[in-house]
Amino acid sequence: MHHGITKPAIRRLARRGGVKRISGLIYEETRGVLKIFLENVIRDSVTYTEHAKRKTVTSLDVVYALKRSGRTLYGFGV
Repeated sequence: MHHGITKPAIRRLARRGGVKRISGLIYEETRGVLKIFLENVIRDSVTYTEHAKRKTVTSLDVVYALKRSGRTLYGFGV
């Protein structure tokens, strides 16, 4: 069964956030939320890329897309 993001990867992210125990139902829900989040960030990143008349998405395009969604990412030159 192929899910893209693995259970251990989700568990590591949860641990980083301070979660000690995880219900088995969390994994599919997390995959769904992450899919929507990534679709939005990627769509906005591509919009920035196209607006700049480029074909390659840069890290700054992603940083601006994250900032637009209210999630500022530090350390990438903005």
